[in-house]
Amino acid sequence: MTMQDRRPRDRGPRGRPLDDAALTEIQALLGASERRRDLLIEFLHLIQDRHGCLSARHLRALAEEMRLSQAEVYEVATFYDHFDVVKEGEVPPAPRTIRVCDSVSCMLAGAETLLEELRAGVDQSAVRVMRAPCMGRCAGAPAARIGDREVDHATAEDLLRMASTGDIQVRVPDYIGLDAYRAAGGYRLLQKVRDGALTTDAIIATLDEAGLKGLGGAGFPAGRKWGFVRSYPGPRLMSINGDEGEPGTFKDRTYLERDPHRTFEGALIAAHAVEAERIYFYMRDEYPAVLAILRAEIAALEARGLVEPGFIELRRGAGAYICGEESAMLESIEGRRGMPRHRPPYIAEVGLFGRPTLNHNVETLWWIRDIVEKGPAWFASQGKPDHPGVRSWSVSGRVKEPGVKLAPAGVTVRELIEDYCGGMADGHEFKAYLPGGASGGILPASMGGIPLDFGGELAKQGAFVGSHAVVVFSQADNIRDVTLNLMRFFKHESCGKCTPCREGTEKLVTLLQQPGPLPEDAIRDLETVMRDSSICGLGQAAPNPVNHLLTHFRSDL
Repeated sequence: MTMQDRRPRDRGPRGRPLDDAALTEIQALLGASERRRDLLIEFLHLIQDRHGCLSARHLRALAEEMRLSQAEVYEVATFYDHFDVVKEGEVPPAPRTIRVCDSVSCMLAGAETLLEELRAGVDQSAVRVMRAPCMGRCAGAPAARIGDREVDHATAEDLLRMASTGDIQVRVPDYIGLDAYRAAGGYRLLQKVRDGALTTDAIIATLDEAGLKGLGGAGFPAGRKWGFVRSYPGPRLMSINGDEGEPGTFKDRTYLERDPHRTFEGALIAAHAVEAERIYFYMRDEYPAVLAILRAEIAALEARGLVEPGFIELRRGAGAYICGEESAMLESIEGRRGMPRHRPPYIAEVGLFGRPTLNHNVETLWWIRDIVEKGPAWFASQGKPDHPGVRSWSVSGRVKEPGVKLAPAGVTVRELIEDYCGGMADGHEFKAYLPGGASGGILPASMGGIPLDFGGELAKQGAFVGSHAVVVFSQADNIRDVTLNLMRFFKHESCGKCTPCREGTEKLVTLLQQPGPLPEDAIRDLETVMRDSSICGLGQAAPNPVNHLLTHFRSDL
C-alpha cells in the first residue's frame, strides 16, 4: 500500500457532530439552488430569516451541504452585523428586534432618549432593542426598524405597539414600475444602443463632455472608467454599488423607491458598453423596501424579455459599512468577509471573480438616460460656473425641510439651507456642517460659502463632498459630542484587516471619551499613522472629524 493509499479520505467538514435533522432543514431551505461558494451570504440570510438566528447546528449543516470548512462559514457569518450567531448553550435572540438608528442625524433628533424609553418599556425576552448604524432615513430622524418595517420619526409608543401587534412587515412605497416607465419612453435609449444606432464611443464622449462623475464618493469620471474596463480582455462583469452606508446619505434609496428603472436602464447601457456578461446589484440590507422593489422589477424585466434570466443578480448586504468600498463589496459578492483588497491591481483589471469589472453607484447610473437624451450641454449647464452638473444632496440635521435636494454642483451649504431647505429649524442658528457625511470632515458656519464639489476649496480645507451627505448643526450641538458619535461609527465599522484603522479608531474613541482637555499630540500622531498606513478610505478618512474639531471648534473641547 502506498503512502497515498494510506491517507484518509476527505469526508468534508469535521469537528462538531452533524445533526441530521438540521441538515434536512438546510437542504429543504436551499432547495434547488446551486451550492456555489459565492452564494454563502445569501444562504446565511435564508437561515437567519427562517429561524431568527444562525445556530451552531445549522452552520454545521450548511458547511456540510456546501462542502466548506466550518471555519469558512463561521468567519463570514460573524463578520456581518445582521447575522445572529448562537453557539451551543447560548440563548437565541428575542423573536423580535427593534433597531434604533444612533447615527448623527438621529442623535440630534433624540435617539438616545428613544433607546432609553424602549428599554424601559419592553420585555427583553420578547423584544430585543439594539443600536444600529445609519439606516438612510435621516430626513425622518429619529429612525428605527422593527422586522422589515421601517419607521420615520419613531416614538417608543409606536414601536412598542408594532412589536405587540406584529405589524412588522415591509411597506413598499408607490413607485414607477416597468409598464409606466416604458409608457413614458423608458428603454427606448437602451434599444437604440442594442440596435447599434448609438455607439459606445459616442456615449462615452457624451458622458465626458457632460462631466458625469461617480456619485458614490470618489468622483471618478464615468466615461473614462468605461474606457479602462474595455481596455482589458474579457470576459467582463459589472457591479452596482447600492451599499449606501455613509451616515447622512439617503439619495440612492430615494431614487430606487421612486423610479428604479432609470438606474436599471443606465446599468444595462453601461453593461452593453463594456460587454459585461452579468450585472451584480449589491443592495444594503437596511433597505427592505428597496430590496422588495428590485426583486419585483428584475423579475418584470426578465418576463418582458428585456434581460435574460439571471443577467441581473441581486445580492443582499448584511450590515457592513466597509462594503461600500468597491473591492470589499466584491469580496462580499463572492461570499466572503467584506475586507478591502490591496491595490493595484484595480478592479477594472482584476475585479469580481478575477474578471475586469465595471462598478458604478446607483445615482451615477440614474443620470445616464437624461444626459444622453437631453445632451451633455443640458447636464453641464445645471451646475455653477466651473462646476458642471446637477447633484442630489441628502440634507438632514437642524433644517426645517430635510430631504433629497436637486441642486447644482458647486452649491454652498448656505444656499442649500436657505433656498432648498426652508432655512434653519426654529430656534436654531447655523453653527457647523458635514459637507460629505461622516468621512468628509466638519466645517464651521464661517466656511458656509465654500462651493460644494470634488476638489477645489473644499479639498484645501481637508474636507470632501463624498456621497453628497450634508448634515447641519446649530448652537444646540457640541461638536466634540458630534465627533465622538462619528468616531464610534468608524470604530464599529472598521473591518479590522489593518492595524492602523482597527486600533486607531478605537484609540480615538477612548481619547474623546475622556473628560477634560484632549491629548492633542497623541491625536495628531494617530491621525498621521491612520492616513498614511490604512489600506482603504475608511481608515484614511476617519480622522477628518477629529482634525476639524481641533482646528475649528476649540471652544467645544
